[in-house]
Amino acid sequence: MQAMVDQKHQAQRFGALHVRGTPLILFNVWDAGSARAVTAGGAQAIATGSWSVAEANGFADGEQIPLPLAMENLRRIVAATTLPVSVDLESGYGDTAQAVGETIRQAIDAGAVGCNLEDSFPADGKLREASVHAQRILRARQVADAANIRFFINARTDVFFQRPPAQHDSAMVAAALERARHYADAGADGVFVPGLIDIKLIARIATAAPLPLNILIGEGSPTLRVLAEHGVARVSHGPGPYLMAMKAVENAARSVVEQAQPL
Repeated sequence: MQAMVDQKHQAQRFGALHVRGTPLILFNVWDAGSARAVTAGGAQAIATGSWSVAEANGFADGEQIPLPLAMENLRRIVAATTLPVSVDLESGYGDTAQAVGETIRQAIDAGAVGCNLEDSFPADGKLREASVHAQRILRARQVADAANIRFFINARTDVFFQRPPAQHDSAMVAAALERARHYADAGADGVFVPGLIDIKLIARIATAAPLPLNILIGEGSPTLRVLAEHGVARVSHGPGPYLMAMKAVENAARSVVEQAQPL
């Protein structure tokens, strides 16, 4: 009972961290060890990144890591930190809204207080119909409400992954906003728009979206200060932390091997 009370408080705490203009910074983790490190670094919350979790366990992204393994990994992360934990569930591990609801139930049982749910197919990255994804979000909301927890559903739209950044335009902004409205009506709490780096387009979405905006930091992204000034409420680092950590390990290993070579 106490664990459920604590999870409810964590969920409320996590939702309150989404403030337009004062973004929640998520330095995404992939296991219990990285969660401990990010917690020690002063983070306000923990969020997994699906690519990093898959890669760290020897799988490709795109729901290739088995769901039971992903849930066990989530449990270990929750146990390793005192911070709220959000889990990247990709498109929800299911062809139907009912299956997505079952995934959400498992994530809540594992201790998560939020998730990402993306509107593209894991097999090829093509977009689902907005109305179809809205039904998946609606089912997720129903399951979370039945558990009596304000589970934060971060509705990710992959509109800007359909074309390279140089081709991003006003029509894509309109499409993303239309999807955000559908998802908000279905019960989403935030909208995640990865792939977008043009600050003018970001600002338009932040202003017009019915939900707090989450942006992914990547090559060419505006600085955190600029994103905050333009109304962003959440900033994710995605696979960046994992790539950084693995590069450090690779470089250290190379140095040790080179030192061991005969003079």
